[in-house]
Amino acid sequence: MHALFVLGDLRAKLVKQFQSRFVYVTEQNAEGIYIAEIDTEEALVVDDKPGLKLKVGDHFSASVLPSREGGKLDIKFREIKLTVYGLGDYAFVTTADGHGIVFKEGHSVVMVFAAHQQLQEGLTKTLKAVTAKAAKWRKGELVTFKASE
Repeated sequence: MHALFVLGDLRAKLVKQFQSRFVYVTEQNAEGIYIAEIDTEEALVVDDKPGLKLKVGDHFSASVLPSREGGKLDIKFREIKLTVYGLGDYAFVTTADGHGIVFKEGHSVVMVFAAHQQLQEGLTKTLKAVTAKAAKWRKGELVTFKASE
């Protein structure tokens, strides 16, 4: 039951991310980084509290679901489907440009970053630096991940 509350709180923090005008979702793995910019004024943001689901247009969705282990957060972005079980699989990061949540799944990380304003220059460099606050890469391998909880 505790895991459902923790993940419900995590979902609430994700909802807060999408209250910013520009949200960047990144996927980073050994092959490189993929970045999507979501303008929340144009993408539909749906937050149905009883269902514990967040949906942003066709781009992104996150749902808290019960499981035998206590609870899981399913995140879908592009072709990615990742599952967060309780603690240790995510980190909260803050920079001068905004704040984000980094999720770890195997040897990949997905980040949802709420920017204070649209990132115009150095987009890849900026978002990689934010991700690096939680995930360290060496020779294309994810070597360390600093979880927040």
